[in-house]
Amino acid sequence: MLKKWMLTLLITPTLYSDTLGALLFHGNCSTCHYIKEDKSAPSMMKVRQRYKTAFTQKKEFVAYMSQWVANPSAERSIMQDEIQKHGLMPQLAFDEEVLKEITTYIYETDFSKESTLR
Repeated sequence: MLKKWMLTLLITPTLYSDTLGALLFHGNCSTCHYIKEDKSAPSMMKVRQRYKTAFTQKKEFVAYMSQWVANPSAERSIMQDEIQKHGLMPQLAFDEEVLKEITTYIYETDFSKESTLR
């Protein structure tokens, strides 16, 4: 019984983190960033691929993307072509921890395997 309880304590934060990142992403970002289609913003598959190419280490990816989303700037963007197509992303009122949860989820999620077709 003690082993099951200890295992639950070890697994729960990981499950919570994965669920929280997914919830925050799908509740906020996917309104504009569809998974596979460019509509009002570049697709999340495109965004993830560009950022993972530029920042291969998770820590760098999360730090740069979180900072950029907190204060979008055309000068600091690595997606100039997408700004030309869709315009600059508006500044959003998310705190740093929320942005880190979302960008960690983006880094860790293979959106090509997502079930949604949007």
